Amino acid sequence: MNTGDAVWGGLILAGAAFEVYALRTAREGDTLSESTRRWFRVHTKAGAVVFAVGWTALGVWYLQHILG
Repeated sequence: MNTGDAVWGGLILAGAAFEVYALRTAREGDTLSESTRRWFRVHTKAGAVVFAVGWTALGVWYLQHILG
């Protein structure tokens, strides 16, 4: 394990812990999915399109990045 593994692992663990906390407290707007909807304003057509295009582009890039 190197320093990068520890940092990324810690960030993922912290994010997962907060998500579990958000789900258990059931406060409005605390989960990652609720925050993502708010940040990208997916309730609007433009926000939904921007999110869909961005998410698809990220997925395609990352797949090529990892497998290429």
